[in-house]
Amino acid sequence: MKLNKRVTPKPQFKLQNIIQRLLKEPIAYVEFLELLGKANDAMYENAELEFELLLSNGLPLDFDGDFVILKTTKNNIKDQSFCIVDIETNGGSVKKGFQIIELGAVKYKNGQIIDKFESLVYAKEIPPYVQEVTKITPKMLENAPRLEKVLKDFKVFLEDDVFIAHDIKFDYTFISESFEKYNLGKLLNRKLCTIDLSKRTILSEKYGLSSLKEVLNIEVNNHHRAYYDALTTAIIFEKNLNNIVFLKIKTVEDLINFSKSDNIINNHQKKE
Repeated sequence: MKLNKRVTPKPQFKLQNIIQRLLKEPIAYVEFLELLGKANDAMYENAELEFELLLSNGLPLDFDGDFVILKTTKNNIKDQSFCIVDIETNGGSVKKGFQIIELGAVKYKNGQIIDKFESLVYAKEIPPYVQEVTKITPKMLENAPRLEKVLKDFKVFLEDDVFIAHDIKFDYTFISESFEKYNLGKLLNRKLCTIDLSKRTILSEKYGLSSLKEVLNIEVNNHHRAYYDALTTAIIFEKNLNNIVFLKIKTVEDLINFSKSDNIINNHQKKE
């Protein structure tokens, strides 16, 4: 009896594969376009249009001669603009019909807050528990701008900055899915979580925003309001940077990699 060999399907080639390579090395522009043409999750068949889409979605691409690079692999931390973001929502998932009810952000560069974004968002309903936590009421949102407008304005504000949040998975995913819902693309910005970074730079029993505010003596009021939580996160981020040895961590990607490293400060280290 002849047995046929099991055929292992080839892994799908996606845009993320191209990004992973850019993290390691520049790619010649001609080859980059060829790779875009092979990506099965590309939006356009035309590779040049796809390149423009990547830029509009916040992927920090640039040219070095005839090569395409990720700017964050070259940019020193002090030269990089970081967009520190917080949102309040009326539920946990865009896919379940919930939405942003407030969006706040600050831009941070080389020790300075250089810009800010703050907006309530119109919503028909806010569950009582959300009202209790955020102090945002339906009446406050009656004359607020619609979500699509706020998202468009925020996308312009964000540009291709590194996206920072305290619990990056929630904020980044919720905003990206909101963009997609209104045909505004999706987020491809490089991202960094201050919970992860704090676990590697700050001694604390807990790493929630309120816990770190207490540990670091941060005096920012209005917890659970988007702009003020973004401002608190910016202060935490600055504390993170102050505790980093920059002889080893120079570029933005060095910093992102460090935030995902095994260098977590544990309780045993705290007691020593």
